[in-house]
Amino acid sequence: MTTILFYEKPGCANNTKQKRLLLEAGHELLVRNLLDTRWTSEELRAFFGERPVSEWFNRAAPRVKSGEVVPEALTGPEALALMLEDPLLIRRPLLQVGERREVGFDPQRIHDWIGLASGTNESTNLEQCRRSDHCPTPGEHLS
Repeated sequence: MTTILFYEKPGCANNTKQKRLLLEAGHELLVRNLLDTRWTSEELRAFFGERPVSEWFNRAAPRVKSGEVVPEALTGPEALALMLEDPLLIRRPLLQVGERREVGFDPQRIHDWIGLASGTNESTNLEQCRRSDHCPTPGEHLS
């Protein structure tokens, strides 16, 4: 069993599925609201490792989907500044175990790192929002 610091967007269906998979694998979760966390550039940057800047972003964020924010056109410092201003831009979830930090939920990567229950479907995309418009923001209800 591993204790995982799990930063989510409350109400996100994919984050709920991700947490369930981690709990089924026997892990303990310390869940935090990604949107309410007071990040510094250094703290947030640590989750992205060597990934290209374009992989730091939540592709379902309204500002990305509208074309207002183009991740491929940004430098690391520019991206971090935007994310500190608008946490909806941050790819989810953010995971931390000890000193290691990761962004996103690639089932195979997670399994290789800390383990997932056998039978987890690695081909399922647990990051892509399935809603055609958007995921709810905290307090918002979609029918």
